[in-house]
This record gives sequence, structure tokens and C-alpha cells, in this order.
Amino acid sequence: MGCNSDKHPPLETVSKVDIEQYKGTWYEIARFEHIFEEGCKNVTATYEIRDDGKIKVINRCTDIKSNKQKEAVGVAYSVDDTNSKLKVSFFRPFYGDYWIIDLDKEYKYALVGSPDRKYLWILSRTKTIDEKTKAKLFAKLPALQFDKDKFVWTIQE
Repeated sequence: MGCNSDKHPPLETVSKVDIEQYKGTWYEIARFEHIFEEGCKNVTATYEIRDDGKIKVINRCTDIKSNKQKEAVGVAYSVDDTNSKLKVSFFRPFYGDYWIIDLDKEYKYALVGSPDRKYLWILSRTKTIDEKTKAKLFAKLPALQFDKDKFVWTIQE
């Protein structure tokens, strides 16, 4: 499975991610819909560094209809020393691409996607982002060949 397809140019990532700063809990602001988060609200992703250097990923959400909490625990590892391209798995041995495309210098928000353009998330350390930040991120999407109209806005209570 290759990282690029014929219809998309290579996806650039940030030059360096400090995993110590990146770890912790992120709130999902928006996502491209996919089966494993369909019907979810209050979505968070928490990253913890394991003793073996890999990253424990804990995704949590609340089912909108039943109000039941769901949790998935996975593992991630960096493919190079930039730490901007991660491989993440919740269903080993299958790993997906989790590429950090934009990251606030103070690690307040992140734009994360996959090189095939099927997945995209806006993440924040808080439950909301301001309009200026949203506009800044949206302005980057056309050049990256992501369609902003595909976003599902996450309910965060």
C-alpha cells in the first residue's frame, strides 16, 4: 500500500513534532466522517508515551442516540524522526496513516490527515476553536486537495 495515489500530490507534513508536547488529550472539532466515529459526539483522542517508546492512543466518544460512552485503544509509532507521520492501529495488524499537516506552535490545535485524503481531523486542546483559526485552517485545504465541505462538525458538550 503506497502513500501517494495518482490523483493526489504528496502530502506535506509539519517539519517536526515534539511528542512530549503533543501527548495528552485533544478534542475533535471536525472530521471527515468514517464508520468508526459515525454518530459520535464529545470525541477525544488521548496520547500517552509507552515504556517501549510507542504511543498509546485512546479514542473516546459518546453515542449520540444512546448516550453510551465508547472507547477504542490503539497504538501508534512514528515512521521517521520528524514524528509528523504516524502509523496508528486499532485493529492490528492493520495500520493507517496519521499525518500531522499543521500544528500550532504552542500545540493548541492540529490538522491531521491521511495522504489518500480520505481522513482529516481538526483537533484542539479546547472544545472549540475561534473563527480566525478555523479560517486559517480552511485556507490551507484547497492546496492540500482536501474538500472542506466533507467536514462533519463534532458536538462537544
